[in-house]
Amino acid sequence: MEYDQSYRSIFSHPQVVEELLQEFVQEQWVNDIDFSSLEKRNGSYVSDDLRDRSDDIIWRVKVKDSWLYLYLLIEFQSRNDPWMAVRLMVYIGLLYQDLIKSGAINEDERLPPVFPIVVYNGETRWTAEQALSRLIGPCAGGMESYRPKLRYALLDEGRVPDALLAELNSTLSEMIRLENSPTPQALRAIIARLKERLKDKCHDSLRRALAVWLNRVVIRKLVPGENIPELTDLQEIDNMLAERVEQWTRKWESAGRQKGRQEGCQEGESKLLLRLIQKRFSDIPAWAKARIDAASEAQLEQWAENILDASTLEEVFQD
Repeated sequence: MEYDQSYRSIFSHPQVVEELLQEFVQEQWVNDIDFSSLEKRNGSYVSDDLRDRSDDIIWRVKVKDSWLYLYLLIEFQSRNDPWMAVRLMVYIGLLYQDLIKSGAINEDERLPPVFPIVVYNGETRWTAEQALSRLIGPCAGGMESYRPKLRYALLDEGRVPDALLAELNSTLSEMIRLENSPTPQALRAIIARLKERLKDKCHDSLRRALAVWLNRVVIRKLVPGENIPELTDLQEIDNMLAERVEQWTRKWESAGRQKGRQEGCQEGESKLLLRLIQKRFSDIPAWAKARIDAASEAQLEQWAENILDASTLEEVFQD
């Protein structure tokens, strides 16, 4: 998808990766990173069963003279993946396998630590469990030590607190503001700040990547169906917005009203389904609430029909 590739192109720049870690990973070890050592690694490796992982972004960086691998997974789907921790366990295993096969790790060396982080920009809140151990059922006596442990970090762009975002002044924070569908005037103000921030020649590649992302993703999402010229320069995009700002403002306002009506309808369906479940089964477990919060309108309608014949709560959620 164009969205995927344009977004990954931006996160292939060390400046954006540095901002991601410094601004959104609130952990002590980040202070010990030598960001001048950031190296983008080959994310194209294939496992024995030929599953290609070429779309993932892998960096390595030195933390107190030891290498740390950053496994960056961009998630674009509209609903969060409840099995993301399992996916990442597999992907990290494939990464380790590739490091061993390629000779990057010798037999007398230990495997490097990997920091997995998911960047998510779906409209619904990310509710999936971030710790793999919590996805595994109870262990019999003596088996607890064999439970695999892995946890991933999460940047849910749509849920970054406004107070935190207001304090930040970086390329990544401007991207998050753009993701949150600003007005045409706010969009132009953000572009103006990006032009000033990235005016030096060393930022040419990042400016182009941002321009392509803005053109193919942000603007097309805000004014779907518009005939938008293919632009690869921030100034050209700003000029286009200046010419069309009044026309697009009317479209954005109309689209905003329609979206509000749709969200209100979906919220009503969610509340109704929760009441029906509570009346039929008494208790509403956390996993059921999470599925309802992340569901589409079509799924909510299907589950509401299922509840008429379901004998167990699990049968309600069969698609």
